[in-house]
Amino acid sequence: MHGEDLGGLAKFAVVAEEQSFTRAAAKLGISQSALSHAVRRLEEKLGLRLLTRTTRSVAPTEAGEQLLETLRPAFSQIDSKLASLTSLRERPAGTVRISCSAHAARTIIWPAVDRLTVANPDITVEINIDAGFTDIVAGRFDAGVRLGESLDKDMIALRIGPQLRMAAFAAPSYLAGRGIPLTPEELTRHSCINLRLATSGGLYAWEFEQGSRSIRVKVDGHLVLNDMDMVVDAAVAGHGIAFSLEDHVRRQLADGSLVRILDDWCEPFDGYFLYYPSRRQPTAAFQLLLENLRYRP
Repeated sequence: MHGEDLGGLAKFAVVAEEQSFTRAAAKLGISQSALSHAVRRLEEKLGLRLLTRTTRSVAPTEAGEQLLETLRPAFSQIDSKLASLTSLRERPAGTVRISCSAHAARTIIWPAVDRLTVANPDITVEINIDAGFTDIVAGRFDAGVRLGESLDKDMIALRIGPQLRMAAFAAPSYLAGRGIPLTPEELTRHSCINLRLATSGGLYAWEFEQGSRSIRVKVDGHLVLNDMDMVVDAAVAGHGIAFSLEDHVRRQLADGSLVRILDDWCEPFDGYFLYYPSRRQPTAAFQLLLENLRYRP
């Protein structure tokens, strides 16, 4: 295979992943016309249409999907091998890409990345904030972050944070007028602030545990939000009871603007884990990041 063919395959893969010539061209740093020409030459050489183009979108054809399934692991392996060559340098270097939630990024990932990049200026870290369950292989990320209960079995997992707790809470003004629920079931008689999930678009069902008992409650209220900071603000304003990670409201609970309820129904659970494919050869830069993130109680 000639270098031009390999370049065409790489350009096709980016267009297929981005489903847009505009975004792909920006990502590759080339013009849209040059990118379109490269993909067209590849299609002509193969004698197959690889992309379906409309005025609004670009999508792989059946042949394009099959080719993309072959290219993804091949390019991932090439990226991994190229990155591993940086271990031959005197100083660790290279780029590490991580996908994680905003909360994990702020509380766990950023402090470690701050230390790592100050001490190792040749290392670049890209943090991609995503509330969903990102396919890190397809997205060509080096690693992702998830809660321990949702880890894939074929991944290597490293614990990077302590146990977490959820908290149900409301403003004193709300509780003064409506009373304090003593069990999760009583939440159905209260105005609650719902969170719209970014992944599925559904509403988050509140989960409570006490000993061997586990309860999921679908709450109702006059507010549905998709941002946790807004949920907290709405609770402080007295719009009802809300539910989030304890970390989100630690300051408000301390200053009294929010009151915690159902505390005995919020038991600790496994916190964040970094996960990455077992077949991927860690680079020196990635190994350093692992050591900076490893949780040490």
